[in-house]
Amino acid sequence: MRPKTDLRNKDIEEIIGKCDVCYLAMADDRGVPYVLPFNFGYHDGELYLHAGPGGKKFDVLKKNNRVCAAFSTDHELRGRHENVACSYFMKYRSVLLHGRINMIEDYDEKVRALNIIMKKYTGRDDYKYNAPAVNNVQTFKLVVDNAEGRSFGY
Repeated sequence: MRPKTDLRNKDIEEIIGKCDVCYLAMADDRGVPYVLPFNFGYHDGELYLHAGPGGKKFDVLKKNNRVCAAFSTDHELRGRHENVACSYFMKYRSVLLHGRINMIEDYDEKVRALNIIMKKYTGRDDYKYNAPAVNNVQTFKLVVDNAEGRSFGY
């Protein structure tokens, strides 16, 4: 079996940049896991997310704001022997970000977060927003306590 490789910060940022979606894992006050996919923006070591108002995720996060965000990219199935199932493996590069979710309430900070998210997908960060839309959207950031990256097969 090939060893997994720990990655440096620049590799971690590259992996996050290649991903279109991250998966945010949280646990409620009984320890029941809950995982959701999110569009995101990443800037200066912080992960920015947004969602419509309400829902189970906010109930969970109010009770326990400790989360883990997962990213995975560069998947490639490889095999040494075409007819031997156990010779196959999946190449990948992945990142886990552990930390705490902080809700963003300030209007200007919400707009900044939304522009960070939009820049990831469009390359632009100069969008105009109307106040009702900004006030209605929930924006939040993951303040990262620990980041770890791994690669396998590369």
